[in-house]
Amino acid sequence: MVATLQRWAGARAIPLLVAAASAGLLLGAYLSQHVGGLHPCPLCLIQRYPHFAVFGLGLVAAIVAGGRARMALLALCGLALLVTTGYGVYHVGVEQGWFASACAAPMSGGTIEDIRAQVMNAPLTRCDEVPWSLIGVSLAGWNAIASVIMAAVATFGASRLWRAGS
Repeated sequence: MVATLQRWAGARAIPLLVAAASAGLLLGAYLSQHVGGLHPCPLCLIQRYPHFAVFGLGLVAAIVAGGRARMALLALCGLALLVTTGYGVYHVGVEQGWFASACAAPMSGGTIEDIRAQVMNAPLTRCDEVPWSLIGVSLAGWNAIASVIMAAVATFGASRLWRAGS
């Protein structure tokens, strides 16, 4: 019985870890937004979507799926985490002025109606501003760091299942 329980928990540990980490990052993002008053820019919002996918895929991999399906779901988690890593790196580049972004573009001239439309369609928070950082790393940077580590964990779990022939 104990061996069966250990095998069950061991096979589900990595998917649960990846799902929990994405849930933790999402929880942190929403707490910083709704409690801390740090309003997200459009790039911040885009970085959240893959974490929702990882949370769902990780739970399905841990609870329902087994064998090759678990391996495929973990691989998809790794891919989604690499996507949010890419967006995080791009966002850091926008913050540092390395890349251009539509949500960081200054207002351009034109008619009064053109300028009014630009003001009305402008995001509340610009993508090139860093509202908060820890040891010089912005939230986008921390998302990229955490996501690439999680992607490595998910890929490790998928490759372990591949080698095991599950």
